[in-house]
Amino acid sequence: MSLIEQYPLHFYNSLSKQKEVFKPLVEGRVGMYVCGPTVYSDVHLGNVRTFLSFDIIFRYLKFLGYKVRYVRNITDVGHLVGDADEGEDKIAKKARLEAIEPMEVVQKYTNGFHDVMQIFNIQPPSIEPTATGHLIEQIEFIKKIIDNGFAYEKDGSVYFNVRKYNDTHQYGELSGRNIDDMISNTRALTGQDQKSDPLDFALWKKAEAGHLMHWPSPWGQGFPGWHLECSAMSTKYLGETFDIHGGGMDLKFPHHEAEIAQNKGCSHHGGANYWIHGNMLTVNGRKMAKSEGNGFTPEELITGNHKLLERGYSPMTVRFFMLQSHYASTLDFSNEALQAAEKGCKRLMASFQLIEKLAPAGTGKISEEKSSELKNIVNQALLDLSDDFNTAKAIASLFEISSKINIYYQNPAELTEIDSDTFEYVINMFKSIIADVLGLVAENESSGNNHLLDGTVQLLINLRKEAKFSKNYALSDKIRDDLKTVGIQLKDEKGGETSYTID
Repeated sequence: MSLIEQYPLHFYNSLSKQKEVFKPLVEGRVGMYVCGPTVYSDVHLGNVRTFLSFDIIFRYLKFLGYKVRYVRNITDVGHLVGDADEGEDKIAKKARLEAIEPMEVVQKYTNGFHDVMQIFNIQPPSIEPTATGHLIEQIEFIKKIIDNGFAYEKDGSVYFNVRKYNDTHQYGELSGRNIDDMISNTRALTGQDQKSDPLDFALWKKAEAGHLMHWPSPWGQGFPGWHLECSAMSTKYLGETFDIHGGGMDLKFPHHEAEIAQNKGCSHHGGANYWIHGNMLTVNGRKMAKSEGNGFTPEELITGNHKLLERGYSPMTVRFFMLQSHYASTLDFSNEALQAAEKGCKRLMASFQLIEKLAPAGTGKISEEKSSELKNIVNQALLDLSDDFNTAKAIASLFEISSKINIYYQNPAELTEIDSDTFEYVINMFKSIIADVLGLVAENESSGNNHLLDGTVQLLINLRKEAKFSKNYALSDKIRDDLKTVGIQLKDEKGGETSYTID
């Protein structure tokens, strides 16, 4: 019996608002689309948590035996400052302020995004399309929506007609919002507003004079709306109907709601059958935000260079910390929680070293009861992962196995009673869940994880280039040792301020 059959997957579907058994469109295959970053600034920890959550889903689907096509986009045009249909393009604004080309901004922050994903051992998707690379598809998508009567052109811009769509469909089905409430809460149209209705959203925006990013279209020079790219790219690579669509909770409305409307307005299919949303980060019980002064970047978390951090924490400590909470629940950062995660991660990874030192199993009188008990623990971990990807509960089971390994090491007689086949199965599963599903690696081993160290080193080098090494970075001994394994030596400089340089 396959793992897919042994451990049937079920998870919460934001669309149906209940937990469902997962039934892919094609047996043994999964199509998954996740909204990627808008590359105009450095990656923040909220991004890391979102992409880590879907990294676990991607990994576990493959672990079970599914063949997965995972598509995660790069937004490099169309995302306006106000997250709506007004204001300047975020990338164009950054380019204007720095007096560089918009694609320089895109390249810089795309590279930075990939560096951070590598540091936290987040696997790349199967396909990573960009919005600017799919302008033809987006224009064709708009044409179909217009032909179906759900969009209109006005002075070079094209808008989706939400009220007309709602006459035959339900706008708000994903977010649970009522269109009458939306109407009462919308602002009045100003004299300059091109929309026929404040509920409508842009599919294509006319490029005004001086706008840095624009392309030719049937409606004139312009650029695509933010919501459109995900509809066009998800259906291009996964089909008009596909299995899973994911993203952060903050994208549920209006972004994902608009996607469903666009999809149905184009092809009468809503896109994904299952929608998964990850929750936000908090710090000491308060929402993480720049305005609160409690938001910190991955670099600050690793180096400890933030007023709220007592010291730096390694990438695997942070990854383990995030896995101790369910993806759909809020996650609260604190020094105490990070330090506890560091100890837990070290304890779990130390079990790997002990496994190689254990005496042979099954050399004495076999206890069916003890063998069955051990096997049931790993089975429980898999049942927990198949129950809405519950990494927190699965880790608890892994700690039980870790405790057993310690007992077997200290008292070899206990291991002689465990059936050898059972023990081999449990150990193989134990290792595979930790490495292949949870994506954890032993950071004190120089072999096999240089890609993680290289990413950390690159972040530190980038900080140095940008003259951010102006104050003491509370780097942990662990990070210092890791840097040395790849030839990086940090030295304290004597002077007015303590700082670190990279040789």
